[in-house]
Amino acid sequence: MRQLAIIPNPHAKITLFSWNGKYLIKLEKGSLEQTYKVSELDLTGEEDIHRLLDEEFVQAAVARFAAMSQDLQAAFDRHDL
Repeated sequence: MRQLAIIPNPHAKITLFSWNGKYLIKLEKGSLEQTYKVSELDLTGEEDIHRLLDEEFVQAAVARFAAMSQDLQAAFDRHDL
């Protein structure tokens, strides 16, 4: 796996990788992460990744992080952990 870029964003750490003919878009916030795999054949280049990561996409990912955190906390609570 090769790291191509760290994409600055105030809401999450975004890292772009290339691996096995795919771009991996990794978003991290605290202890949680989301990874999206996109075939390199579906895009004309790395610039297209930056276009995909528009404000709407990032805001949806941030909302998903909140839901992921709530799900994890609920599991801890159910099991008194």
